[in-house]
Amino acid sequence: MDTPQTMTEAFVRALPKTDLHVHLDGSLRLPTLIELAAERNIQLPSTTEEGMCDLVFKTRYNDLGEYLHGFMYTCAVMQDAEALERVAYELAWDNINEGVRYIEPRFAPQLHVSDRLDLPTVMLSVHRGFKRAKDEFNRSEAVTLHGEPPFEYGIIICAMRMFSEGFSQYYAQLLRSHPYSARKRVYAMASLELAQATVAIKREYGLPIVGFDLAGQENGFPAEDHIEAYQFAHKHFLKKTVHAGEAYGPESIFQAITDLHADRIGHGFNLLSPWLIHDDKTDKQRYISDLSEYIADRRITLEVCITSNLQTMPNLKTIHHHAFGDFLERRLSVTFCTDNRLVSNTTVTQELLLAIEAFKMTPSDVKHCLIYGFKRSFFPRPYIEKRHYVRNIIDYYESIERKFGIETDDHTEEEGS
Repeated sequence: MDTPQTMTEAFVRALPKTDLHVHLDGSLRLPTLIELAAERNIQLPSTTEEGMCDLVFKTRYNDLGEYLHGFMYTCAVMQDAEALERVAYELAWDNINEGVRYIEPRFAPQLHVSDRLDLPTVMLSVHRGFKRAKDEFNRSEAVTLHGEPPFEYGIIICAMRMFSEGFSQYYAQLLRSHPYSARKRVYAMASLELAQATVAIKREYGLPIVGFDLAGQENGFPAEDHIEAYQFAHKHFLKKTVHAGEAYGPESIFQAITDLHADRIGHGFNLLSPWLIHDDKTDKQRYISDLSEYIADRRITLEVCITSNLQTMPNLKTIHHHAFGDFLERRLSVTFCTDNRLVSNTTVTQELLLAIEAFKMTPSDVKHCLIYGFKRSFFPRPYIEKRHYVRNIIDYYESIERKFGIETDDHTEEEGS
């Protein structure tokens, strides 16, 4: 058992970390957003960082709708190849600079497709930004001389549960082209087309695209509408994650696992919330028990985003009421994620520090969560290389523990491997 030890901010920053749930369009640097907007004649509510934080990127939001309002501005400045590459490049370095060594940035390319920008160009632009940062860091003395783990990344492509004409030029044209189709059928068309394009572009250009995601409003837009897209992704060996259990209950998570073959769950906050089960004929406690046990046994990882949940869920008054405490007690596979570094004004280090303090995490708890992030990643290279990379991460992690005098009593290599 761990003895009480102080895990300082310096220690947490030095640890090798992952971010498996970070949205590209929610993680711009605020000065970059302001600069890109000025260059592209896009009107912002304010031209200062202070003004944008007061009016758009707040510490607390009234609801998810207000939280998502900022994406209107971030997406608007990301409509050309240069901007997409720059945002990706800066996001990579923002992670590198706080000790994050593996990320799986996700974005919805169809939000950026237009008459001027096709899907391959969108994906290639984002890849170029991440690769440039990766190459710079991995050639640095930190890696080549001082033994720090190299930086790696895999890109996750997002389909949208729903969309309207105002989301993007691509979506507007698609809806206008199918005026007699039910909206849910058009949503399904878009996600299937994206899955097919993702597989083809990954193969043609050799991009490190590692997974497929479903994002957007849960309530009223069930995962089952996108079965065709996920079947295609599944049959072509793309890993799958799904936003589920964020704004809806356990049934959304159940659909993600059973209908969409989800390997991981984005958020999963309401996994243990029987009062959100809509089928009154169901034994709700049994349903929760069976679902959580299945997730635990299959090591389906929950991508936990504490700050984001606190900002978008009006009923979540304090971090101590966050479901992570129950996840930790049940030894579920969880990993800490930022969701949106700009919109939530957070970092992986900050997420960890919040959880350590609120849930009295031990050094072993922290180690398990961080190593799970690497083990449950959709690493873009062969499994043998992934095992070698994770082994190097563990060795480096333990060197940081020794440097800061932190001791753990665990079996990281065996547990959950």
